[in-house]
Amino acid sequence: MPPFLTPQPAPKLPSRISWMDLAAALALALVLVLVAFNIYANMATAGIQPGFSFLTQQAGFDLSESLIAYGASDSYLRAITAGLLNTIAVAVASLAVACAVGLLVGLLSVSASRPARMLAHAYVEVFRNLPKILVLLVIFVAAVNGLPAIRQAITLGPLTISNRAIYFPWLAEDPRNSRWLIACLVAVPAACALWMGHVSRRQARDGVRGTVIPMLLAFSVIIPTGLAVVLGAPLGLSTPSLEGFSINGGAAFSIQFCTVAVALGLYHGAQIAEVLRGGIEAVPIGQIEAAAALGLKRGRITRLVVLPQVMRTVIPPLNNQFVNLLKNTSISIAVGYSDLMSVAGTTINQTFRPLETMLMTMSIYLVLCLLLAGALNHWSARIRAREGRAAR
Repeated sequence: MPPFLTPQPAPKLPSRISWMDLAAALALALVLVLVAFNIYANMATAGIQPGFSFLTQQAGFDLSESLIAYGASDSYLRAITAGLLNTIAVAVASLAVACAVGLLVGLLSVSASRPARMLAHAYVEVFRNLPKILVLLVIFVAAVNGLPAIRQAITLGPLTISNRAIYFPWLAEDPRNSRWLIACLVAVPAACALWMGHVSRRQARDGVRGTVIPMLLAFSVIIPTGLAVVLGAPLGLSTPSLEGFSINGGAAFSIQFCTVAVALGLYHGAQIAEVLRGGIEAVPIGQIEAAAALGLKRGRITRLVVLPQVMRTVIPPLNNQFVNLLKNTSISIAVGYSDLMSVAGTTINQTFRPLETMLMTMSIYLVLCLLLAGALNHWSARIRAREGRAAR
């Protein structure tokens, strides 16, 4: 056999971790250990015993609002939990506003209308070049000074609007109503997710597009009705009414919550619009023309041809925008919203435990950001895997 045909052993693959990598990691670990020992020594000299036992002590301060029952007599741990839930709530509201604004402006930026494109471009340029905290303060000042005081509140249908909050009817206080609401928040999304998964698998297997929207609407009506019967929930409504210098009954979104959600939604909506515009322009124009030649309306072309391809390319940059928005909720402290950073700052001022409190706050933000990024990465991987199966 000629020598050039003689089987040769496979070449050695380079090691994934080199000695230089190990040396750098050990050096970094050594520096961190030295810093930790130095901090511990300084705290011991000052007579401070590091630890998290202060979390069980009475907090002694109130919050502007809370999604759970909280009072000044509760512990610091409960106060931080309330601040965390407030942060998650305003982040979810801001993400909803940002996605809606970003989708609308992104579609306008690639529309056939020149005025619409100019309007979208102006919006993006304005919000991309302003500090987010300035946007928040302008909206907050405009809301406080522009909306009426509580005794002159405006009533718009079921809503009562003042410069203190936006009030709306809500379920009457009853444990059965609370259990019904929690059960609905779990059962309805689970049923919708299972049905959409079934439709996707059926379409991939048989090529038949199943019914989606009517079934989701049916789930949204049938499941809550059935749970109300099973749990015996009265489902009575409590409506807001003016009593003296306050409005009692119903529920409310504070003006701080609303302004933070709107400010972050508008600011990050401009960033998301640019991401979507890039994804839309990456779709080959020939596919859009072919869909139009088949007689599809513009809305169906956008929904069935453009957006599915856009999602594949925009999820990674959207991941970055979503995580940035979650971190930027920390500016809520500027308008007095009791988010995680606000509670952490008050805790530090009262306990003189900056190191422990900041470590705990950083860890919470890190976990939240990793969970959000991981969920979006998983979604992106599923889309790419599904497209890979369809290509085969």
